[in-house]
Amino acid sequence: MTTLVFSSSFRRTLVALAACAACVPASAQSDGAQTTLSAGLGLVSGSSADHAVFGQYNGLRSDRAAFGTLGIDYSLRKQASATWVQLQGSNLLGDTRELDLVWKKPGDWEFSANYGELVHYDPVTVNTGVQGAGSTTPQVLALPGGPGSGADLEPKTKRSALGVGFAKWINPALQVQVDLKTENKDGSRLFGVGINCPSVIAPGCLGSTGIRTGWATLMLPEPISANHTQIEARASYAAEKLRLNLGYYGSFYRNNNATLNPGVGSSLYNPLGDLMPLSSGLQALLSQPLALPPDNRAHQLDMSGSYDFTPTTRSTFKLAYGSASQTDNFAGAGLGAAPAGVADLGGRVNTKLAKIGLTSRPMPKLSLSADLRYENRDDQTPIAVYNTEGVGTYTNRNLSSRKTLGKLQANWQFSSDYRGTLAAERESIDRGVFTATSAVSGISALRDQTDETSVRAELRRRMSADFSGSVTLSSARRNGSNWLRDNSGRGLSEVADPATGFLPTAIFMPNLADRRRDKIKLFADWQPSERLSVQFSAEDGKDRYDTPSLYGLHTTRMNQFSVDWSYAFSERWAANGYAMRGYQNLNQSRPAGYIMAFDNTSTGFSLGFSGKPAGQLEIGGSLTHVDDKSIYAQTLDPLAGADSVALLAATGGLPDIVVRQTVLKFFGKYALDKRSLLRVDVVYQRANVNDWAWGYNGVPFVYSDGSTVSQKPTQNVGVVGLTYVYRLP
Repeated sequence: MTTLVFSSSFRRTLVALAACAACVPASAQSDGAQTTLSAGLGLVSGSSADHAVFGQYNGLRSDRAAFGTLGIDYSLRKQASATWVQLQGSNLLGDTRELDLVWKKPGDWEFSANYGELVHYDPVTVNTGVQGAGSTTPQVLALPGGPGSGADLEPKTKRSALGVGFAKWINPALQVQVDLKTENKDGSRLFGVGINCPSVIAPGCLGSTGIRTGWATLMLPEPISANHTQIEARASYAAEKLRLNLGYYGSFYRNNNATLNPGVGSSLYNPLGDLMPLSSGLQALLSQPLALPPDNRAHQLDMSGSYDFTPTTRSTFKLAYGSASQTDNFAGAGLGAAPAGVADLGGRVNTKLAKIGLTSRPMPKLSLSADLRYENRDDQTPIAVYNTEGVGTYTNRNLSSRKTLGKLQANWQFSSDYRGTLAAERESIDRGVFTATSAVSGISALRDQTDETSVRAELRRRMSADFSGSVTLSSARRNGSNWLRDNSGRGLSEVADPATGFLPTAIFMPNLADRRRDKIKLFADWQPSERLSVQFSAEDGKDRYDTPSLYGLHTTRMNQFSVDWSYAFSERWAANGYAMRGYQNLNQSRPAGYIMAFDNTSTGFSLGFSGKPAGQLEIGGSLTHVDDKSIYAQTLDPLAGADSVALLAATGGLPDIVVRQTVLKFFGKYALDKRSLLRVDVVYQRANVNDWAWGYNGVPFVYSDGSTVSQKPTQNVGVVGLTYVYRLP
């Protein structure tokens, strides 16, 4: 299989193509050519640490104090040939540049091309002594000056994407379309390894002692150099009653980096901050090659369509077949110790999909719909022994599954204002036979089959003179087959009575457990006058999990409230805004460990205005604030050890995570004449980040070599931009 890859020259190719398309017919101004150019200069305050949140995607993460902008919008309509050309470019001087070209003859053919770039900066500050960080061969040596004495590193990834498409109308009933997109992704992102010796997967690795460390976490940024190409071809046919769509989709992923091969020194810092030699076996374990995402490819053929039996009855259908594979050679990637006679994973998953639907209106007030969907995921990856370390030998696992989903819905129009809906849904998942030679970790049981039945009732009031709204009630119940107990590489055994077949400390997966889900949702749209409009939404739901254990996930709860409004003071002045509050709660417990109630509350509001104080002047602005708080309320299981009791008493448990962001925006546009205008934009953003994952009370997260990752708690950024826009005559 050949992967379609565009070289780095595709950027210049598209720019040249777009320039030719725009300039060649430019002499035909009388046919309706319009060109608008924009150029600007901006100033930004703050350091790179202040830009961590603000500059993740807009290209303004660095310490630079100034930036430029350039944009173009060109269009040409030629009456003689009935063709239209449009070229649009934005932020052509920045890291998020985009260029789009459309050239078409409506109803006959259309050609499109686009090029775009996007740079993502990791919103943290990294200080490290790792040599070659971001490459495939990083060298890890403990910082002699201690944590924070290394050099700053800026992990970032850059995406460069080129797309081309062509559509042709063969006749009024038949259309064909081909689209191709290829994207290169380069850079690095946070990644790492860690282990605590001794371990069942590495029994030769000795634990910590008073003179050696047997525990380590290392920051090893993942090197990224990959290409993803996608192609889609479709043919559409439409007759009086029959509509058909035939398509092919192909995905080709190629990673230029097969493995990460670190070199680790003989000494690292222990958890107390003392530099010590590594215990026996730890250095070799940390220096093993790490597999990176392998090359893979996927193909899918599909056919969908509809047929009108009568003016009030229509059927829909879809058939699809897909195949995804991964066959990277182990030895070629630098990975040894493969099973005897196995050169690659030989991964292949074939998916078959069939869907049929029917909609009908047998009575003027009654409409009915039914859908049935079947998906068969056939995992044909060969089974081989990949784990030979520790307490046993295990193979990979077959992950085939079959899913069936059926839906029924009825709508009844009580009157011109009120409509009711009743719906039912049934989903069944069969995960097949568990691979007896594989093993599971961290859970106590599995399940072959789960079935979920849900019902929904809705009453909707259509817009009358000034009000419309709806109320929706839904409820779902999930259960399944008997639980299966893992026998550590010797298959599974069915447990008829979970109360006696499992230990009291057993843990059951939430996505397999019996679950009750109930939800209510309200929506209202109120427009008491032409000037004022208000939309209101509220939702509340709860999940209850029923497993043969007191441990694991017990309940979850969510609710949200929002209101949006707009008000026109006059034809020249208007205001708008919104307010929202969302809440999520999760209660779970761990044997001999923590009982945790996780609460997340998110609130926010926005106020905006726009106006025209003079004929040539337009102004506007907004104030937006978001507050997100996560609370980890912790207590202890009665079986918890003395170490856990002491740790909770000393620390009080995990601290809260709080993220607050306030953004103030203002713009002003002044028309200099009929062809040109000036625009001023002012933005101020203040972000407060308190996330213990990357530091606490000003102390950054420290890796075993002294590398640190941190975030500036308070980040202030101000941006002022001036843009000149000119429309060519």
